[in-house]
Amino acid sequence: MLKNIFKLTLILVSILQGTAYSQTLIPVNERESWNANWIEANGANGHAYGVYYFRKNITLDQQPERFIIHVSADNRYKLFVNGELVSLGPARGDIYYWNYETVDLAPFLNTGKNNVSAIVWNEAELRPEAQISIRTGFILQGNTEKEEILNTNESWKCLQDMGYSAAPSIFCASTGEMVDMHKSIMNWNDPLLDDRMWPNAKNLSQSLLKGEWDGAGWMLVPSTLPQMELKYDRIKSVRNIEGMTAPNGFPETKTAITIPAHSKVTMLLDQTYLTNAYLTLNFNKGENAKIGIKYAETLMDEFTAFGARKSNRNEVDGKIFYGRRDSLISNGENGQSYTTLYWRTFRYIQLSVQTEDEPLTITDIYGTFTGYPFKQEAVFNTKNDEINKMLDIGWRTARLCAMDTYWDCPYYEQLQYIGDTRIQAMITYYNSSDDRLARNALTLMDHSRIAEGVTFSRYPTKGTQVISTFSLWYIGMLYDYWMYRPDAEFVQEKLSGTRAILDFFSKYQQEDGSLKDTPYWNFVDWANGDGWAIGISPKGSDGSSAIIDMQLFWAYQWAATLESKLGMPAYAELYERKAKQLKETILKKYWDSSRNLFSDTKEKKHFSQHANALAILTGLVEEENVKPICNSLLKDESLTQCTLYFSYYLFQALVKGGMGDDYMNWLDVWRNAMNEGMTTWPEYSNLEYSRSDCHAWSSSPNIEFYRTVLGIDSDAPGFSSIKIEPHLGELNNVSGEMPHPNGKIAVKYAKNRSKWEIEISIPDTVSGTFIWKGKTYNLHSGENSFTIQ
Repeated sequence: MLKNIFKLTLILVSILQGTAYSQTLIPVNERESWNANWIEANGANGHAYGVYYFRKNITLDQQPERFIIHVSADNRYKLFVNGELVSLGPARGDIYYWNYETVDLAPFLNTGKNNVSAIVWNEAELRPEAQISIRTGFILQGNTEKEEILNTNESWKCLQDMGYSAAPSIFCASTGEMVDMHKSIMNWNDPLLDDRMWPNAKNLSQSLLKGEWDGAGWMLVPSTLPQMELKYDRIKSVRNIEGMTAPNGFPETKTAITIPAHSKVTMLLDQTYLTNAYLTLNFNKGENAKIGIKYAETLMDEFTAFGARKSNRNEVDGKIFYGRRDSLISNGENGQSYTTLYWRTFRYIQLSVQTEDEPLTITDIYGTFTGYPFKQEAVFNTKNDEINKMLDIGWRTARLCAMDTYWDCPYYEQLQYIGDTRIQAMITYYNSSDDRLARNALTLMDHSRIAEGVTFSRYPTKGTQVISTFSLWYIGMLYDYWMYRPDAEFVQEKLSGTRAILDFFSKYQQEDGSLKDTPYWNFVDWANGDGWAIGISPKGSDGSSAIIDMQLFWAYQWAATLESKLGMPAYAELYERKAKQLKETILKKYWDSSRNLFSDTKEKKHFSQHANALAILTGLVEEENVKPICNSLLKDESLTQCTLYFSYYLFQALVKGGMGDDYMNWLDVWRNAMNEGMTTWPEYSNLEYSRSDCHAWSSSPNIEFYRTVLGIDSDAPGFSSIKIEPHLGELNNVSGEMPHPNGKIAVKYAKNRSKWEIEISIPDTVSGTFIWKGKTYNLHSGENSFTIQ
């Protein structure tokens, strides 16, 4: 399908740099309405699984300087001009905000005849959990009258590919594909293909922009996101092969391999690191040969009552391959090519070929990496190899969990959960100046709110799941954005949502302000502790929980600040009163003076790192008690321990408690993951039984090496003031930089005998403070230098 990956990569680089990447920056005419139609294949069942090809030929007197179109589909599309890929989409949303992409086709058009083609697929009831859908449909609208020659209507040709059927999957992410190449349509996007015998498409419905009519159908809105990155990426090695010997160089270099007739060959390919990629397999001959392609994050040791057990991810001997699958049947022709409709997540690929009467030759197999086109602008300079490796793994994890939304994991779910996304957005702020994905996440979460006021736990999603505690983290995520990005108007627009969330929780508050039996899933962390179950912390006999009360207390603090600066003073006063009452209740209800700790319940039988970390972060702890609590957090193993996820909050509490110089000592789980051959960070701290090997909520070190170790943080809304308070521990020579809305922040710390030479550079129009061993120094725009004994 993608004939020349080198050409494809160059095309997409062009898109990223000049057209689709800047789609929100392309000056386009604001249309009050569209005159294109949603179209479908004649006679097809638009609610069933199907893959469809759309084609339109046009003739141009000359190559245009600009040729802007808007395009969308349900479920998804790939758009080609003269055989070259120019756009993929649409970015996921919901029916009320259905995204279209805007693309300038001019660089791909020629004088004379031109062909525009699209592949559209609908996975129907087997579609990913995150894929909302009405039915199969495709739409393309020219931006002005000259481009309307491409408007979708019955002048387009359309044909269903009958070679495709679904291979059901147990995962939420997507289904597999079964393709019989005898029935499939080869070279469907070839501009020279004679499509005169193709049937014409059928008009399905009129196009409607958001708010244009009564809300029926897809309510079209422009996508705010760029096109995803595509990068050619060879598969690195064959770990083992049964049935024949692999030729030298295969598959890292393009090397043909021929499977003899009446043979069965199975090979294990190793990318050597986890990736998201479209897989392409090119092959010749082999009439009726069966090809199986399986994908896995890692191999399993065994399946137990506790789930799949995994050991070192680099080891493969004697292990079980378990994963999603695509299947092909060869039609015996030369030049057969298969590329997955949607990308796959894998480190390992099991490729099996069973031939019939004719040998089959694999001419090439490779991946095309894809992901949100983040550019890592943060730099951490150190000779400490362990730190460098941690940052590399963390950034890879973050990238694999970011596409047209953030998500928890790429292999299993691909769902944008608020608890995960708050941490992922912070990784973005510290590593990239591109905050569009974070803005998109906040907007989608706001759209997900149900009538009761709370958000969905994740969005977009075709099903319903409410984790009420995640709605409180949404308020924290909105506060984070306000502190790190100068975009107060965007935050202000979301305040009605925070009011609805807090109104929901107010209905379950007792007279003293403490929550009682808050409905829906009260997930806190995948912790294993006495009284914990499916991520829910213990509750007291009155239905209350210290951890959830503390989350609500923190949310009141955030909301009161946002309302006082951007919203309504009456709400700020209300939240301040409620916070004051709740603080008094928490101190009275959960503080255990005999242990000098906060308990999880009023009965004071359960204690956790979670409650005490939140107590420090929310300002509940008296100054004289901070250090003793921090010592307990580190040493008291009777406390329910935080997993990788909630360590994000635990470590911030320890830093606030004055222990930031010990940050490197807290990273043993990450060290163990590296020792076990992991190339991304896992979902759980228990590496043997962690379901997902790639969970970006575990990438918080990619925040803390900058915020804690280098000490760089926002000290005012919009990052308008900077605070720098390093915690270097044993590091004596380290430097780094991170993006700032006005440029970049750079720091350098070098110890020369008994003196520290310190250089700090902050952007123009920004001031700040530098704190070193309790002493505060003022920072001014530009270069700042200090020599400190």
